[in-house]
Formats: sequence, C-alpha cells, structure tokens
Amino acid sequence: MPKNYRENAPITAAQFMDELLRLKRGSVSRRHFLGVTGLGLASAVLAGQTGLLSSPAFAEDLGKQMSIATWPNYHDPATFEAFTAKTGVAVEVNVFGSNEEMLAKLQAGGTGWDLFVPTNYTISTYVKLGLIDPLDMSKLTNYSPATETARFTAEGTVSGTTYAVPKNWGTTGIALNSKKIKTLVVSWKDFFEVAQNEADTRTIVHDYQLTTIGSALVSLGYSFNSIKPDELAKAEALLVKVKPHLYAINSDYQPAMRAGDAWMTMCWTNDGAQLNRDVPEIKFVLGKDGGEIWSDFYAIPKSAANKPAGYALLNYLMDPANAVKEHIANGAPTTDSRVLSLLPKEITSNIIVYPPDGQLTPLEFGAAVTLTDPARAEVMARFKSA
Repeated sequence: MPKNYRENAPITAAQFMDELLRLKRGSVSRRHFLGVTGLGLASAVLAGQTGLLSSPAFAEDLGKQMSIATWPNYHDPATFEAFTAKTGVAVEVNVFGSNEEMLAKLQAGGTGWDLFVPTNYTISTYVKLGLIDPLDMSKLTNYSPATETARFTAEGTVSGTTYAVPKNWGTTGIALNSKKIKTLVVSWKDFFEVAQNEADTRTIVHDYQLTTIGSALVSLGYSFNSIKPDELAKAEALLVKVKPHLYAINSDYQPAMRAGDAWMTMCWTNDGAQLNRDVPEIKFVLGKDGGEIWSDFYAIPKSAANKPAGYALLNYLMDPANAVKEHIANGAPTTDSRVLSLLPKEITSNIIVYPPDGQLTPLEFGAAVTLTDPARAEVMARFKSA
C-alpha cells in the first residue's frame, strides 16, 4: 500500500490532504483514496453529498504556474517547492522594495500576480481603488480568526469585509556591524549622525519613502507619518545632507551588510534576525525616539489570472505546520497564536523578533495617507536625484 497506510486505519490531517492532492493529480484511484482515508465504508453516503470530495479548494484547475509579489528575503524557498510538489503548480516570486512600487504596478495592470504581500496601511487604498478582491473565506479553511492578534490583523478588514489575511508583523529598526561601529546608536537621531561620520559611505537607507522619510522625521522629533510641509522640508534637507555619505539607497541591503561593504542600514525585523543569526556582530536596535511597527498581509489582486492557485497557495501558507517553517526561516514575528506555540524557544525569546512591549510603545503604524501623498513622493524623488 503506498505511503504505508492501512485501509480504514486512522490517518493524520496532513496525510489526508496529501492523499486528496494525489487523487486530484490522478496519482491514485478513487478506490485507493477511499480506502486509505477510511472513507470507503461511507462511499455510498459520500456519493450523495455533493461537494465533500470536490471542495472549492480542489475542484478547480490550479494550472501549472502562479505568481506571488513579495519582499526581499521574505520566504523560505522550500515552502514554494513543497507547494509545487503537492499541487504541481510552480511558483514565480517577484520581489519589490516598496508598497508604492507595488501600487504602481497594480494600477498599470497586467502584473500577472495571483497573490501579493501588502503592508497594513495600504489595504484601504487598494480597496478604494478596486485593485483587490474580497476574500472568499470558505476557501481558506486553514485560517483561524480566533487565533489571530487583533492589533496586527484589523486592517485586513474594511467595512466588515475581509480583503487580506495576515502574514506576520514586525518593526523597522537599525542594523549595524558592531565590529566596525563603536559609537552607541540607540535612536534615529544617532543613525543619521553616525551615517555622516563613523559610517561615512557605509550606510544604507531604504528605497522606500515611508521608512526613509519617516525615520528622518522621527530623528527630528516629528511623527513618522507626517505630511506637514514644513516638517517634510526639514526631513528632505536632512536626507539631502546625508546622501553623499551613503553607500546605497536600496531595500535589499542584506548582501552588502553580509559582505562588510555596508556597516549600517535601515532594517526590517526579519532581516535583522537573519543577519544577526548568520553574522552575530551585526546587531539590531529599535530607535528609542520612535519609528515604525507594521504588519504584512496576503491579498489577491482583482486582476489575478490564476485565482484558484492564489487561494490554494494562500490556504497552504495559513496552515500552522507550513507557517511555522516560514517564520523560522524568515525571522518575522507571527500574528497567529497557533504558530507561536510551535516556534522553538530560541525564536520566541529572541528580543529582535519579540521585543519587550516598552520598546514598541514609541513606534507608529504607517498611515494610509502616506501611500498616495504627493508631497512625500516628491521629497523622495528629489532626495534620490540630488
């Protein structure tokens, strides 16, 4: 008997899903499936229950390929390989460095994305512009609203309708090579000062207006989300002053930090955890003067060409057994208590990933207005061209 299952013997949920996918791909007969799952005795009843063996998640043709748009260093490639092995659907990964870039691509149309990873503050704009679908929650049987942390998940629901479900949350802090930088860096004010001195030509800022402008604003004592003209003008002046001292403006900063070409960078939680794990002298700190706290979601574009595969991958990613592997590889903290209970202690006790609540208090979630505010876009454009 394949898989060493005995007919009519109990099997696990994972084994059941494995056999169901084998049945869908035509790898096994219906008789085999009914036998090993223990459903053979009820086959007469099942025959009269339409939909039980042809649930929406598997009744549709998933095709041979799908595409996901996401962030750098954000997934375990083994996750997609395992999904392909189960479904026969190859996953193409498109990497982006900012939500503005994702928005522009979606507005232009023809992205080819079947699933993408927007940040919390963008979802209401995507809904307003009609760029994402309401989610059919009946196709997301692995998702459990009851086990999610509301603080990080609420923005996926707009006017009572769920448009996105959470991937993980995190912070935007500072990663620095402690063997190269001896100055104590504990704030964004420190970051911009050290960038012009000890870390001259060795510092990276994001190619992303929300965090680059936001962190400059915080260093000056203003809100991370400010759109006030006078405050933006001061943030722009600081960024232009710092620019000659930068190594790069790039949201994919891990390669330069690992190689030692860059010594300090704006850094997201997951990158900070990965860098510190592999290169212990690279430390991660949160600005005591403020900064960003965020949560990322999964959503399905209205223009998606292969929505069945988008739902299938999303449901696969919502399975705690799969999600925990993603979190171990990725390093970002989970929003799901089921996943948290499966994570090893060395991760849940890592203060980069799960910092004390007091360190989170000064941080701000991004505000929706910053995504489309023309003044912030213009500041970023002038900074990059200066």
